[in-house]
Amino acid sequence: MKNKNKIGIIICDRYRMCAGGKCLRSFHDREGAFSIYKKDEELELVGYTTCGGCPGGNIEYAPEEMVKNGVQIIHLATGFIVGYPPCPYITFFRDFINEKYGIEVVIGTHPIPQKYYKVHTKLGTWDSPEWREIIQPVLANEKIRLSYD
Repeated sequence: MKNKNKIGIIICDRYRMCAGGKCLRSFHDREGAFSIYKKDEELELVGYTTCGGCPGGNIEYAPEEMVKNGVQIIHLATGFIVGYPPCPYITFFRDFINEKYGIEVVIGTHPIPQKYYKVHTKLGTWDSPEWREIIQPVLANEKIRLSYD
């Protein structure tokens, strides 16, 4: 029997109208932050919602519902990383959810699109050691980043 991971995704409220195409594509193709899962592991999406807007009021409550639905790992979407500006609360969200609900939290979903990579590189947005670590799971290579533009 295959190992099955139940996943929840929380997106930045700035993108609340997003249909989730890039997140779901990377979920299916095991790209970006979803590359941590083996191809033979079954993934089931059991929750998808927004943070509720700055400063993330839904972060306090949404994970509880996801846990009731069996979620084992929550991914904070790549939109938190590539938005203008990137979410200043992202590490707090990760730490809070992990501490309160005792579940793993992964920062990122789909690979960073190249158009965002170029702008943030010019701006020096991710030059700090903390941000360089945060973006690693979704950095990918240029060819993959271009495919997510």
